[in-house]
Amino acid sequence: MGASRGGDASVALDAARRSDLLEPGRPVVVLLSGGRDSTCLLDIAVTVAGRAAVSALHVNYGLRAQARADERHCAELCAGLGVPLAVHRAQRTAPGNLQAWAREVRYRAGGELAAQRGALLAAGHTLSDQAETVLYRLAASPGRRALLGMRPREGALVRPLLEVTREQTAAHCRARGLSWREDETNDSDVYARARVRADLLPALRSLHPAAEANVARTVGLLRDEAEVLDSVVAAVLDGRDRLPVEELRALPPALGRLVARSLAEAAAGRLAPEAAARLPEILALDPGRPRTSLDLGQGLRAVLERGALSFSAPGSPPGAAA
Repeated sequence: MGASRGGDASVALDAARRSDLLEPGRPVVVLLSGGRDSTCLLDIAVTVAGRAAVSALHVNYGLRAQARADERHCAELCAGLGVPLAVHRAQRTAPGNLQAWAREVRYRAGGELAAQRGALLAAGHTLSDQAETVLYRLAASPGRRALLGMRPREGALVRPLLEVTREQTAAHCRARGLSWREDETNDSDVYARARVRADLLPALRSLHPAAEANVARTVGLLRDEAEVLDSVVAAVLDGRDRLPVEELRALPPALGRLVARSLAEAAAGRLAPEAAARLPEILALDPGRPRTSLDLGQGLRAVLERGALSFSAPGSPPGAAA
């Protein structure tokens, strides 16, 4: 898949540099599948951070006939770039969501390796992936958070290619003479994300060629606005882990939902959209009773005690309602 070297390589490289997520000399572990996006990212990481700072991790799930060939390809690529490669061989032992399992294995192995090396963990998610993620979440899980997409940085995890399309990572690889592997499951209609990629995104591009970029820009604007909303919620709560229900009732409905969800998530230690969705039922609890509660599912309960609302969940932090 090699091609002439030239300016095509600069688009992805310039975007990664603008992100400021990779730094010269700062250690980084690149999650390397062998596909075009991670191959592009590995090459860019070497350019920006320096070869001595870069290492790679390939996870062999053993699920595809091509798995060993993918692993060999990654080893050859890393050898050519002068980058050490670690390989994690996973074995699936329980049924369930295959893609969720693979994602959990990948990030756990990558996080452990990065922590050992005092390094960032870099994933090759692109603007195309961002658009797919937002569209999939919007269809599958209603709510504002569905539109916030993937963050450029989450702790030690960085995504330097979020402003780059899949076509641009391929152009980078061609211009640099780097081959990549194709995963046929990306085109299979078995997986919902693949259907978004094969059907929905092309339909959006037919409406406007900049559809992916427009989705990504919208995500950026919504993230900025989310920070404002989070600060308003924090001001209402003012550090409290419970709130007088009359105070909650007096808030505008949208702000009330955000406040209830924030209280619930602090107690549960996880996302809790059910608290916002069921706010009318929560507000209907009888404040005249000494203590009453509402089961919200997944172990989460809304508790109204002496006129104050709090939430409880298995493993709730100290101070949360029991």
